[in-house]
Amino acid sequence: MPEIFVGRHPLPGPGLAIRCPGDITKEKLDILRNADAVYIDQIRKAGLYDQIWQAFAVLLPVKTVGVMGDGRTYEYVVGLRAVTSTTADFYPFDMKFLGETATRIINEVKGVNRVVSDVTSKPPETIEWE
Repeated sequence: MPEIFVGRHPLPGPGLAIRCPGDITKEKLDILRNADAVYIDQIRKAGLYDQIWQAFAVLLPVKTVGVMGDGRTYEYVVGLRAVTSTTADFYPFDMKFLGETATRIINEVKGVNRVVSDVTSKPPETIEWE
């Protein structure tokens, strides 16, 4: 099998429904898939994929005000979660990585104007958002 399948984060990891609290719609799942693709691409480009046990984006069930171009927006918030395998603790990304990733998600994923990082340890948190 190709390495991209064999070395994938635990299959399938937290499914889309667990990463999209609240009402599930096609629009929200599309936003989540796109944000997740950017996040994983950033992790791969930074050479961190094999250091992280699970990483995924979460689409929060809230919208926030933002400014894009000359206008105000009212769009979704994306949370980023990454954990290590030994302790299920959060992965300590540097701020440059997080800033670049947030910028890419906001610029490339229609429907998102805010990105946050989940740095909660397990326990009390679980890996999933449900």
